[in-house]
Amino acid sequence: MRFDKFTERAQDAAARAYQIVQRYGHSQVDTEHILLALLEQNDGAVAQILDYLNVDVPAMTDRVDETLRSTPKVNVYGGGVGQIFYTPRVRTVLELAQSEASQLKDEFISTEHIFLAILSERNTPTARILQEFGVTKERVNEGIQYLRGGRRVTDRQAETRYRTLEKYSRDLTALARDGRLDPVIGRDDEILRVIQVLSRRTKNNPVLIGEAGVGKTAIVEGLAQKLADDDVPEILMGRRVVSLDLGAMIAGSR
Repeated sequence: MRFDKFTERAQDAAARAYQIVQRYGHSQVDTEHILLALLEQNDGAVAQILDYLNVDVPAMTDRVDETLRSTPKVNVYGGGVGQIFYTPRVRTVLELAQSEASQLKDEFISTEHIFLAILSERNTPTARILQEFGVTKERVNEGIQYLRGGRRVTDRQAETRYRTLEKYSRDLTALARDGRLDPVIGRDDEILRVIQVLSRRTKNNPVLIGEAGVGKTAIVEGLAQKLADDDVPEILMGRRVVSLDLGAMIAGSR
């Protein structure tokens, strides 16, 4: 099986599936091993999609583990590791993954294509587990659209760039909407001035300057609350304020 058209995450899942087969003492890579490999990529696309769909990923992982533990082990005489094969089902899934990539106009096969292909199975342990957790192809496609934000898989590193802003930022507008920001008192003039600058057609980048502790963050949080309450000019309606974690971004680039 050639993996030159797989993304790095998809290649990692394939290698991880081999390790899982050895871990459970099996001789063949089946779709249960592939599914567990996808679930064990904690920051991978499949885990993020399932999280978006409010699926309990740890519970699903335990369920797959339970299924694999009930699968008979293979005794390899001589103490070595026997040769590991792909089952026909896995070969079919990988072929379907290529079709899924083509349908989405992607240039490489990623983990979400493999997951979609697995969802095409019927009357298998993997299919029953996914059905048990209410995971359908339609819902996963919805999750893919959310995760990608309109992007396509055009290189092997594409999956590492999904939802990058969410990884390295806090959405202050969402926090304000959920009532998780403290009320801002005595900063109405400054907040109004920021809104005025943001509403300009040009030169609309406000800069807050001051010593630590003078209330710069409070002004930004006050702006976020105004946006959450739709108490802003029409040109700013639907906008949001995000706070970037520059330290995490720099650490992640090394």
